[in-house]
Amino acid sequence: MAGANDKSKRGYRILLGAFVVVLGGSMLLYLVPQSPTTGEVSTDTVAKVGDESVTLQDVRQQLAEIEQRNQVPKPLEALYAQQILKQLVFQKEIEYEARRLGITVSDQERADRIRQFLPTAFNGSTFVGMDRYSAEVQQRFQLTVPAFEELIRQGLLEEKFRKLVTDGISVGPAELQDEFLYKNEKVKLDYALIKPEDLEAKVSPDEAEIRAAYEKNKAKYQVPERRVVRYALVDVNQIRQSLPITDDQLKLQYQANIQQYQVPNRVHVEHILFMTVGKTDAEVEEVKKKAEDVLKQARQGAKFEDLAKKYSEDPGTKDKGGDLGWIVQKQTVPEFEKTAFSLSPGQISELVHTQYGFHIIKVLEKETAHTKSFEEVRESLRTPLLLSLADKQASATADQLTVAIRQSNKISLDDLAKQHHLTVGETRAISATDPLLELGNSQETKDAIFRLRTGELSLPVRTDRGYVVLSLKDVQPAHQGSLDEVRDRVLTDLKREKSVALARSRAEELAKRAKSGEKFDAAAKALGLEAKTSESFARNGSIPGAASGKQLSAAFNLKPGDVAAPLSLGQHWLVYRVAEKEEPNQANFETQKKQLTEEVLQSKRSLAFEAFRTALENRLKQEGKLKLMPEKLKTFGSLG
Repeated sequence: MAGANDKSKRGYRILLGAFVVVLGGSMLLYLVPQSPTTGEVSTDTVAKVGDESVTLQDVRQQLAEIEQRNQVPKPLEALYAQQILKQLVFQKEIEYEARRLGITVSDQERADRIRQFLPTAFNGSTFVGMDRYSAEVQQRFQLTVPAFEELIRQGLLEEKFRKLVTDGISVGPAELQDEFLYKNEKVKLDYALIKPEDLEAKVSPDEAEIRAAYEKNKAKYQVPERRVVRYALVDVNQIRQSLPITDDQLKLQYQANIQQYQVPNRVHVEHILFMTVGKTDAEVEEVKKKAEDVLKQARQGAKFEDLAKKYSEDPGTKDKGGDLGWIVQKQTVPEFEKTAFSLSPGQISELVHTQYGFHIIKVLEKETAHTKSFEEVRESLRTPLLLSLADKQASATADQLTVAIRQSNKISLDDLAKQHHLTVGETRAISATDPLLELGNSQETKDAIFRLRTGELSLPVRTDRGYVVLSLKDVQPAHQGSLDEVRDRVLTDLKREKSVALARSRAEELAKRAKSGEKFDAAAKALGLEAKTSESFARNGSIPGAASGKQLSAAFNLKPGDVAAPLSLGQHWLVYRVAEKEEPNQANFETQKKQLTEEVLQSKRSLAFEAFRTALENRLKQEGKLKLMPEKLKTFGSLG
């Protein structure tokens, strides 16, 4: 039922929207509260704040929660773990400081916040009861009530500190003018982006240069140990092709798993959401007017998916044209569910008002509860059953091979393969870092190859192709590579080195020619480079694919026609000339003033709170109340 679960999660994302808005950015990533601290110091403690500990288990629990929602690449686990530790430590620091200053969150404050974004917990002023409240919290946020309410308390406590730190911050006229200039002064540039990789084809080192580069860096060009193995393969694909699957077997599989073929009442919907969470009554009226206008467009034939992409405020479905997938009863809020299940395919609803805002709903398909027949699912049963039976047969053969190898260390690979009808093959010479494509590029297989001794057989190793038994045929020891052996590596390195130098010299030559008065595009063309002209951009803008406005800040101090010094962008170079300069129109200042004020204020508040966070951490360290042991995170991201 993985598909149904995926669709359920798509519906969950809209319901999580208000939760995300209220808790604020600092709480979004970490949705699992900490286990109660016992006061004991564990060997897996990675931080201590006062008497409170953060453990490796806490970090793992948080990382597991994140990985349920998003795949975390193995190399990035260490970075995630560091960020999780930082956040958990800050939560403990806030709690410590709150106790010191006597700052608390009252039950009433917590109840008011819960009412703000979970109004269905109350019927008017009456609490709906713990059973229903607990069910709604679990359904909408996948949390227990204690975990949910602890998150609310933590969020409110941090808000109180933010208010203490940032309430006195204001924005002065000079700061607004600077921000206005930053966002409204624009330049248009003629430019050429010079990349070494684009010039490599122009680099043709001669034999003397190749030999000189080899001699200069000879120690760099080691040839690692390489091994050749023969193998006997229990080929799962061959087994699958030879296995017959009867209808009786498929029917048994169908009956054994019949529950998963039961389809509930469900409806496939798209929606457009106009959020009203946290808005005043006047603002809600404005949102409603906007929603009514979009509804009118939808009824007049505008494509629903395009309207959703343009207007919807549900981040989980906006880019998919509002598609929520299939929803079942009791998955969404009552108002949404009632309307969605009352519409016919193709119908568009009136505005539906929920605690999250106004929705426009369109039904694409409907299904009445039923159990799919055997005929409907017959073919979908065949492949998984075939895979399962083939894997079982391959595993049974691998067990027999294990017994045979353990009984006699003198049995040959060929005899073993003959007895069990296995495919025999031989790898090319491979190093520990070379891909092992013949056997599915299994790391476990490569490890086994480099543990083997001459004359012995490995026990069966599982690979993508099945199970493999290995026998060492030849070992080529590691050695200093001769030029003939490593010529390709030497040539690649030399061409890369020379193309980097060529990129720099071309950049310097182009800047020199452009400064002398030669037309920019003609000078670039003469050097085999492509000249382009950017769109006008401000300091907070960029030249897409080339450089940011921040990197190009010097351009805003030049006059039209001026050529800047070549700009290094790592190994790339950018040469540019100011084609046009657009001064800010002061008449626009008043129209932007409110937004500029909010943005500068938010920036200053963020900086102030970050400064508070750093100062708090430094003070606690000096007082001996904070101890960090981040080196214990080294297991995260490890492939071992």
